[in-house]
Amino acid sequence: MRDILPAEKSRRERVLTVIRDRYRAHGFDEIETPVMEEYARLHAGIGGDNEKLAFNVMKRGLDAEAIRAAADSPASLTDLGLRYDLTVPLARYYASHRAELPTVFRAIQIAPVWRAERPQKGRYRQFMQCDIDIIGDASSRAEAELIVASLDTLDALELTGASVRINDRRALIWMLESFGFSETERPGVLITIDKLDKVGADGVVAELRSREATAPAVDAFEIFLNREHAVDGGGFGDQQIRGMLPPGAPDEIVDHLVSLGAAVASARPGADVPLVFDPFLVRGMGYYTGTIFELAHPSVTYSLGGGGRYDGMIGRFLGQEVPAVGFSIGFERIVDLVDSQDSTDALAVVIVHDRDVPTAELLAAKSALVADGVRVRLEQRTKNLKGLLERAASDGYRQFATLQAGQAPDTLDLKPLS
Repeated sequence: MRDILPAEKSRRERVLTVIRDRYRAHGFDEIETPVMEEYARLHAGIGGDNEKLAFNVMKRGLDAEAIRAAADSPASLTDLGLRYDLTVPLARYYASHRAELPTVFRAIQIAPVWRAERPQKGRYRQFMQCDIDIIGDASSRAEAELIVASLDTLDALELTGASVRINDRRALIWMLESFGFSETERPGVLITIDKLDKVGADGVVAELRSREATAPAVDAFEIFLNREHAVDGGGFGDQQIRGMLPPGAPDEIVDHLVSLGAAVASARPGADVPLVFDPFLVRGMGYYTGTIFELAHPSVTYSLGGGGRYDGMIGRFLGQEVPAVGFSIGFERIVDLVDSQDSTDALAVVIVHDRDVPTAELLAAKSALVADGVRVRLEQRTKNLKGLLERAASDGYRQFATLQAGQAPDTLDLKPLS
């Protein structure tokens, strides 16, 4: 968890403004949910490994005897927890307010979340998530809207050239079935497959054998991993997708992916379809039920966001199934990439004054500029004027003026800071 200094805070807010504006331009509406949710909801088995990273809130009023009695049961000590993502709160929100919301609800959530992570570059214990979700639309149009809005947002941040890796959890399950993995071992197999980028095909096969997964299934999977692709991986059509799956892939899944690609292509005419089918994309969240995707950019090796379809989650709160799909941009990672963007304000002025200038005159001069839409900071002159002005420039100010006692506000001479 970090303190944010003024210049960094200004830059973060500018990036957030672009993200929020682009999301709204695509028809999404912003909501807000509490930072805490009920413990049982956060630990319902749908948050994957994130549930293990949740910060839990101890029940109020427990005495020493009650704490000792419940020491072996964390669930008995806590009733609330800080949200570890924005999807679980959204599902609860929709279940609570469904009657007040449109049939197809397009939501924006931009807010901090908390996880007991091991801190490292781009990964913090408190961080900002920028989510868009569509609830109530089971068609591929929902995924297409999310992808187009997310790519448009990166374009607006001048991070052009992004692409989206796409798979479908149903395709993954079908693929494991076709190889011969039993239903009980599939979750563990998916965890191992998710390491493919890190350990390679040989590492994945070795781990599956060490887990004593069904031997013939591992053999079939190894052959598939080492095969020569029948079709070049480029493109996102029926032939390309089937060429990257075992023979006999279900038409329903392939047709869904192809229609998604066609929809995205129609929204970005004249450009290559920025979609890449990845049959081994897993994403670890246990609540995904269909399409899953990750946002990639050529400047980095890690993903800049991701999401997927989670049709089963809201039903846990509402008692009936509701289709839902979401996309989250990795704000902390994106901020690092747009670090070179100009975060200064052309209408930002520092008024440098001597100690003897009356407060009334200072505020009159400041208010006159503020009324014209200028951002103004008052600074008393110091011996190291150069250092004062350099600090102001680093905080986003572009101009300065000196003010002496008795000087009229309209006579200020604005000069550039650099």
